[in-house]
Amino acid sequence: MASTTYRALITRPVLSWAAVAVAARMPVAMAPLALVFLVRERPGGYVLGAELAAVYVVGEVIGAALLGARLRPDRARRHLAGGLGAGAVAFAGLGILPGAPDLVLGAFALLAGAAPAASPGGLRALLTEHVDTGLVPKALSAEATLTYAVWAAAPAAAGGLAFGVASYAPLLLAAALMALSVAGLWALPGSWEADESDRAGVSVIRTLATAWPVYVSGAAAMSLLALAELVLPALLEQRGLAVSWSGPLLAGYSLAAAAGALLYGLRSWPGRLSTQSLVLLLGVSACVAAAAVIPSLAAVAVALVVAGLLQAGLQVTRALGLRAVLPQSALAAGYSMMYSAVGVGYAASASLSGAVLSIALPSTAILSGVVLTLLLTVASAVGEVRLVRAKAYAPAEQ
Repeated sequence: MASTTYRALITRPVLSWAAVAVAARMPVAMAPLALVFLVRERPGGYVLGAELAAVYVVGEVIGAALLGARLRPDRARRHLAGGLGAGAVAFAGLGILPGAPDLVLGAFALLAGAAPAASPGGLRALLTEHVDTGLVPKALSAEATLTYAVWAAAPAAAGGLAFGVASYAPLLLAAALMALSVAGLWALPGSWEADESDRAGVSVIRTLATAWPVYVSGAAAMSLLALAELVLPALLEQRGLAVSWSGPLLAGYSLAAAAGALLYGLRSWPGRLSTQSLVLLLGVSACVAAAAVIPSLAAVAVALVVAGLLQAGLQVTRALGLRAVLPQSALAAGYSMMYSAVGVGYAASASLSGAVLSIALPSTAILSGVVLTLLLTVASAVGEVRLVRAKAYAPAEQ
């Protein structure tokens, strides 16, 4: 029987995939902060930077939904190379023309977000469809760990280059890395197998729509992350604690999430995927709520570490959940749709917390965001019950 330990993933194809994934995702992780640093010295630069970052995220959401639905197993490399290549050009434009008019920078930011937005789903499909079935949960856990590591390193890389070299340096690095990821695609399989009979006569959109409860729970999970990231500095100030603690606290969250992803893949867990997801989502909600109401810095730190551990497992269950409800031919598009959904969840939570912060305390803003998450959780749970009745929703394969 094939080995089902993490060691079995240490192969040349998987390591090549990891190198391409890092090169493709580091620019994405650096982009919002790099855009703020790019224009911060202009009059009103921080406002413009926030607007460019928002345009970038909108581009990601739109690109993931529209381009992800067009991914085809037999033309995967061509689609991914085109999107990543266009993204590299857009990042290069931002870095080479930092003094361009606002509208030009906005157009580049939109393209940089939208063009490569299908690549996370396509790369995940290339990973999971070319490892043994028994290794898929561990492959997804390892992917989540890699993602959290990239997101933990990206702010330091963007800040170090912007302040140590030049304001446009992070964007030039992003362009170079994304161009390298295009070249690296030729070290990976060019496609994956798909049984088109799984969805014969059914449109891609209708096929993807059947998994809506999974997307909703993904959006709920990301809304919690938005609360932790965006409201934490204000919460610390409300408690009379040093705002400078927000960086170490969020770093602890990211490190805990990386560890949690590996932990989830180490063993089999009881219950159906939908049940696991519900329990983890409620656990993360409880941790974020505890951080809002307990004034101790140590308690906030513990709550965020536990939230990170649970959040990572939640991310893996959602990816496995898509595999359980979508045909193989639609998986890459489904992963991209999930990427779009979590972007919407982040934006919705950010908007709600920002609105509440203008009239109430930061702790109240966090609790209002938790309420939004719980509403999304209820909707997702009801939808997944219907999915279970319509189709056997298998427990996580370990």
